[in-house]
Amino acid sequence: QVQVVESGGGFVQAGGSLRLTCSASGSIFRLTAVGWYRLAPGKQRELVARMDDGGNKNYADAVKGRFTISRGSVKNTVNLQMNSLKPEDTAVYYCNAVALDTQLQPSDVWGQGTQVTVSS
Repeated sequence: QVQVVESGGGFVQAGGSLRLTCSASGSIFRLTAVGWYRLAPGKQRELVARMDDGGNKNYADAVKGRFTISRGSVKNTVNLQMNSLKPEDTAVYYCNAVALDTQLQPSDVWGQGTQVTVSS
Protein backbone atom coordinates (compact mmCIF):
# COMPACT_ATOMS: atom_id res chain seq x y z
CA GLN A 1 0.00 0.00 0.00
CA VAL A 2 0.94 3.61 -0.49
CA GLN A 3 0.68 6.21 2.26
CA VAL A 4 1.31 9.93 2.36
CA VAL A 5 2.07 12.20 5.28
CA GLU A 6 2.13 15.99 5.24
CA SER A 7 4.43 18.10 7.37
CA GLY A 8 5.48 21.71 7.72
CA GLY A 9 2.25 23.46 8.61
CA GLY A 10 2.07 26.04 11.32
CA PHE A 11 1.30 29.59 12.30
CA VAL A 12 2.77 32.55 10.44
CA GLN A 13 2.10 36.25 10.08
CA ALA A 14 0.86 37.70 6.81
CA GLY A 15 3.72 38.10 4.38
CA GLY A 16 5.61 35.18 5.83
CA SER A 17 6.55 31.85 4.34
CA LEU A 18 6.07 28.17 5.05
CA ARG A 19 7.16 25.05 3.26
CA LEU A 20 4.97 21.97 3.28
CA THR A 21 6.32 18.53 2.50
CA CYS A 22 4.39 15.54 1.24
CA SER A 23 6.18 12.26 1.93
CA ALA A 24 4.94 9.16 0.17
CA SER A 25 5.93 5.71 1.36
CA GLY A 26 5.08 2.08 0.87
CA SER A 27 5.18 -0.13 -2.18
CA ILE A 28 5.74 2.65 -4.68
CA PHE A 29 6.90 1.94 -8.17
CA ARG A 30 6.35 5.47 -9.40
CA LEU A 31 4.57 8.62 -8.29
CA THR A 32 2.61 9.78 -11.30
CA ALA A 33 1.12 12.94 -9.82
CA VAL A 34 1.06 14.82 -6.53
CA GLY A 35 -1.34 17.58 -5.69
CA TRP A 36 -1.82 19.93 -2.79
CA TYR A 37 -5.38 20.83 -1.85
CA ARG A 38 -6.78 22.96 0.91
CA LEU A 39 -9.97 23.13 2.88
CA ALA A 40 -10.92 26.31 4.68
CA PRO A 41 -13.87 26.67 7.06
CA GLY A 42 -17.07 27.26 5.16
CA LYS A 43 -15.47 26.60 1.80
CA GLN A 44 -15.10 23.69 -0.54
CA ARG A 45 -11.85 21.86 -0.93
CA GLU A 46 -9.80 23.41 -3.72
CA LEU A 47 -6.74 22.46 -5.68
CA VAL A 48 -3.75 24.60 -4.77
CA ALA A 49 -1.00 23.11 -6.92
CA ARG A 50 -0.31 19.91 -8.76
CA MET A 51 2.57 18.35 -10.62
CA ASP A 52 2.94 15.17 -12.60
CA ASP A 53 5.88 12.93 -13.35
CA GLY A 54 6.38 14.72 -16.65
CA GLY A 55 7.20 17.90 -14.77
CA ASN A 56 3.94 19.62 -15.68
CA LYS A 57 2.67 21.95 -12.99
CA ASN A 58 -0.52 23.87 -12.47
CA TYR A 59 -1.60 26.31 -9.81
CA ALA A 60 -4.77 27.89 -8.54
CA ASP A 61 -5.06 31.49 -9.68
CA ALA A 62 -5.10 32.61 -6.05
CA VAL A 63 -1.58 31.30 -5.42
CA LYS A 64 0.18 31.86 -8.73
CA GLY A 65 3.41 33.72 -8.24
CA ARG A 66 3.44 33.02 -4.50
CA PHE A 67 3.46 29.22 -4.21
CA THR A 68 5.82 26.77 -5.86
CA ILE A 69 5.44 23.00 -6.06
CA SER A 70 8.57 20.96 -6.59
CA ARG A 71 10.16 17.58 -6.05
CA GLY A 72 11.91 17.23 -2.74
CA SER A 73 15.52 16.24 -2.31
CA VAL A 74 14.38 12.98 -0.72
CA LYS A 75 12.85 10.39 -3.04
CA ASN A 76 9.06 10.40 -3.20
CA THR A 77 8.68 13.76 -1.53
CA VAL A 78 7.07 16.86 -2.95
CA ASN A 79 7.32 20.31 -1.45
CA LEU A 80 5.00 23.27 -1.54
CA GLN A 81 6.86 26.50 -0.90
CA MET A 82 4.41 29.17 0.17
CA ASN A 83 5.58 32.78 0.15
CA SER A 84 3.80 36.08 0.75
CA LEU A 85 1.15 34.27 2.74
CA LYS A 86 -2.20 35.93 3.25
CA PRO A 87 -4.87 35.37 5.89
CA GLU A 88 -7.08 33.86 3.18
CA ASP A 89 -4.49 31.09 2.76
CA THR A 90 -5.51 29.78 6.18
CA ALA A 91 -6.74 26.21 5.73
CA VAL A 92 -5.96 22.59 6.27
CA TYR A 93 -3.66 21.53 3.46
CA TYR A 94 -3.87 18.00 2.12
CA CYS A 95 -1.54 16.05 -0.11
CA ASN A 96 -2.95 13.73 -2.72
CA ALA A 97 -0.67 11.25 -4.44
CA VAL A 98 -1.41 9.16 -7.48
CA ALA A 99 1.03 6.31 -7.81
CA LEU A 100 1.73 2.96 -9.34
CA ASP A 101 2.61 0.39 -6.73
CA THR A 102 5.14 -2.37 -7.18
CA GLN A 103 2.39 -4.56 -8.66
CA LEU A 104 1.77 -1.75 -11.17
CA GLN A 105 -1.64 -1.14 -9.64
CA PRO A 106 -2.81 2.47 -9.34
CA SER A 107 -3.20 4.08 -5.96
CA ASP A 108 -4.89 7.38 -5.16
CA VAL A 109 -4.21 8.33 -1.57
CA TRP A 110 -4.71 11.29 0.72
CA GLY A 111 -2.84 12.43 3.76
CA GLN A 112 -4.45 13.53 6.99
CA GLY A 113 -3.72 17.18 6.40
CA THR A 114 -1.66 19.88 8.02
CA GLN A 115 -3.00 23.15 9.39
CA VAL A 116 -1.73 26.44 8.03
CA THR A 117 -2.81 29.57 9.87
CA VAL A 118 -1.91 33.04 8.64
CA SER A 119 -2.57 35.97 10.95
CA SER A 120 -3.24 39.49 9.71
